[in-house]
Amino acid sequence: MIEIKNVSKSYKKGNKVIDNLSLKIENGEIFGFIGLNGAGKTTTIKMMTGILEIDEGEIYIEGKNIEKAPVEAKKMFGFVPDSPDMFLKLRGIEYLNFIADTYKVSTEERKERIEALANEFGMLEELNNKIESYSHGMRQKIVIIGALLHNPKNLILDEPITGLDPKSSYDLKNIIREYAKKGNTVFFSTHILEIAENLCDKVGIINKGKLIFVGSMEELKRKFPNKKNLEEIFIDIIK
Repeated sequence: MIEIKNVSKSYKKGNKVIDNLSLKIENGEIFGFIGLNGAGKTTTIKMMTGILEIDEGEIYIEGKNIEKAPVEAKKMFGFVPDSPDMFLKLRGIEYLNFIADTYKVSTEERKERIEALANEFGMLEELNNKIESYSHGMRQKIVIIGALLHNPKNLILDEPITGLDPKSSYDLKNIIREYAKKGNTVFFSTHILEIAENLCDKVGIINKGKLIFVGSMEELKRKFPNKKNLEEIFIDIIK
């Protein structure tokens, strides 16, 4: 479970990029965070993961405060950032073993999970190559595998579909569904509204740092009965 309580963030004094944001994402829920570029999606995720300090409010991951108990909180989630360009000099398998070491995944368990996940994403034959030789989509896949490796209770993903080929996108969506069915929490930002519409149990729409809607797709459609789909609703709601 993820809880965001009255969180605000400013980069310049008096200019809030996140303004009194509160959210609760329950276990087993797939939550889509939607907004224009610059709306505050990535800033929110960076505070959730402890990358950015919180000016006001608190964030809890499985009841652990991300600022007061950062190590305990960070054990409870896997994170996929918006850019997969990291650890480029490592081979894929070295990166995954580094992640497994960080989360203290046993030798036997990591071998099994790396093989299963790499096979699912079509990366098994690429693990001995350096990440710098990977395409953007392949780099995205290796980071996603790393995020899933310690089987965390929560997944936090910033634009996870970007750069994936159609099969890998399909596979990731199925993994997310199965992951949530086991009682885990998925929080992801996306600008691909069709994915949010078809995948999410609930969505949150953020505009200029303020949360302007939270609820299920059914609730959103009932609120805007004359709109055909999420795209039309989104354009109307951010005006």
